[in-house]
Amino acid sequence: MKTVAVVLYPDVLMLDVSGPMEVFSVANRYLPAEHHYRLLTLAESDAVMRSSCGLRVQADLRLEQMPDAVDLLLVPGGPGAYNDRHEGLSAWLGQAARRVPRYGAICTGTFILGEAGLLDGYRCTTHWNYLKRLADRYPQAQVEAERIYVLDRDLITSGGVTAGIDMALAVVAEDHGRDVALEVAKVLLVVIKRPGGQNPYSPLLAAVLRDGTAIARAQAYIIDHLDEPLTVARLAELVSMSPRNFSRAFLRETKVTPMQYVQNARIDHARKLLESSDLPLKQVACRSGFGSPRHMRTLFGERIGMSPSQYREQFGGI
Repeated sequence: MKTVAVVLYPDVLMLDVSGPMEVFSVANRYLPAEHHYRLLTLAESDAVMRSSCGLRVQADLRLEQMPDAVDLLLVPGGPGAYNDRHEGLSAWLGQAARRVPRYGAICTGTFILGEAGLLDGYRCTTHWNYLKRLADRYPQAQVEAERIYVLDRDLITSGGVTAGIDMALAVVAEDHGRDVALEVAKVLLVVIKRPGGQNPYSPLLAAVLRDGTAIARAQAYIIDHLDEPLTVARLAELVSMSPRNFSRAFLRETKVTPMQYVQNARIDHARKLLESSDLPLKQVACRSGFGSPRHMRTLFGERIGMSPSQYREQFGGI
């Protein structure tokens, strides 16, 4: 029998808690009793807490009551993970992580692990919307943007919300084989391995700040004229810079080259059209500046991990 302990705190996201726990609970239906998962919840106190959706939760045990034989210690995410400080929990986690074979976080629970110093030198991930914030706050962590979950030695972390289910399925597959994990996935009506990582869910570009600076003007022009031929020379001319100086300044301010930015902007625009219209792929490619559906399909496969048709099937509303 393996014990999985999940930490609770005020403003925790309930799906981060219940999703992985349901995976382990359903797995027990397919396992002999001696191989069942034992599920526990822990918290700093035995008080009732309000989760982010309003549900009230109460832990099974206080932190200091955690049994010695815990195989996996998980910290779920939620607004309480990144908006609040957790000095007591962080101090406890720093010690508790040394007592368990594996520890990890679901979604933004990685912020609490980071506060405890448990991400330093490790590869990890979190919800796509918080990747930069995590990397900025904990620079010693190696934050990976594209993965649904990341396993690095004794640390396992997942992307946002339902990615905790993917992560738990991976643990079940590792513990008891892919066949058991597949049966659990069928019960939960999810795929055992999600295609495309987090990339299909996150925009490649942040919103453009139209503040009048040369690089911002170039970015705005790109966004507003995606169907035009866009070259470094053309963009540099628009902002009265030499192509060489423009390329250097653009890379310094945006962390990507001008043509990488153009490519990302075209992909994001195509995604919006695929989500909101039934335009033929040829028109989507034309309006987004790709020139041909084949070129668009190639870039989608490289950056998003799926074809435009697959993206429309998964995210389109028409």
